[in-house]
Amino acid sequence: MSAQVIPDSTSDPVMRSCIQKVATGPEFSKDLSFDETHAAMRLILEGKADPVQAAVLLIALRMKRETDEENAGVLQAILDTMHSVVADVDEVLDIADPYDGITRGLAISPFLPAVFAACGLPAISHGLDSVGPKNGATHRKVLKAAGINVDLNAQDSAGRLANPDIGWGYVDQKRSCPSLHNLTALRSRIVKRPVLTTVENLTGPVRGRQKTHLMVGYVHKAYPPVYARLARQAGFDSAAIIRGVEGGVIPSLKQPARVFCYHDAGEEYPLDYDPRSIGIDQPTRAVPLPENTTMAGTQGDAIATTVDIEAAARAAADTGMEALGGKAGPARDSLVYAAAIILNQLGRNGSLVEAADTVRKAIDSGEALSRFRAATG
Repeated sequence: MSAQVIPDSTSDPVMRSCIQKVATGPEFSKDLSFDETHAAMRLILEGKADPVQAAVLLIALRMKRETDEENAGVLQAILDTMHSVVADVDEVLDIADPYDGITRGLAISPFLPAVFAACGLPAISHGLDSVGPKNGATHRKVLKAAGINVDLNAQDSAGRLANPDIGWGYVDQKRSCPSLHNLTALRSRIVKRPVLTTVENLTGPVRGRQKTHLMVGYVHKAYPPVYARLARQAGFDSAAIIRGVEGGVIPSLKQPARVFCYHDAGEEYPLDYDPRSIGIDQPTRAVPLPENTTMAGTQGDAIATTVDIEAAARAAADTGMEALGGKAGPARDSLVYAAAIILNQLGRNGSLVEAADTVRKAIDSGEALSRFRAATG
């Protein structure tokens, strides 16, 4: 007696075709075209794909290694389904930290938007509460701990950029792209980093009337050209792709940093920056985690974090506020260094030294702290 064949009523032919191409082992897997990847990702975002098949496709793409066409197809599907707005300002700096957060130090980058606003450059950051693979301290967690309303939609956040007393904002993925945010649980079950982790922070929920600039981080040397291509696709007029701690936008405080830049959507080129050139000489790469943020790892789980993320977010909020208040230390130096790189890269100051002086004045005058506090109301 032959086995009964049960029809798969949940399987879409597009998903089946894509999985058959990419999930056939290291020797026979084939790359997907832009159109194939875009179509499959749209089905996933629209909730029309079977969750098991969605997970299989994302894992198979990762194991095969995503191509430029596949990255572009996924990004375009997200851009097609998200809510983006234009702020009533000429230029916007988009600070695109990794959405899965920071676990090896305190997350100080959530305070950069207020610093840039105090320097005359409206800035936006974005993210979500928690997502794998790291499930670290995110912009949302830190800003919420510091008293910021992190649930504004993109339009209201854009209004804060145009407010002369504020000049910065935050947009949560739940507001800017609900369909992508709905995949958070699925991504946790996948465990490993999917292509979504690569592209989601390049979506730019708030744009400038004339220009939108990108500030994004990387760790692995292969990523700058990947990010540059995706940034141009997403419509960023310029980009600074910074080799930062944990792939974030703040570079190491104890060694030179390589930054890849492009302007007017042109080709990217490398620049090297040294923190010592602006008087920063720290013994640590980043702001260290306080002792009260560490905890025992989950027994038997080799990938479990040993950091109390909620405690780390609260500590980052306190430390970031102190840095905005002018307290010397690695947190203030992190803000000065990262912001100076962008101001210099955008030509707002003639040298990194001049840019650092501008940032220090914005902090020491109390302007950055004032703009941060204005957003807590």
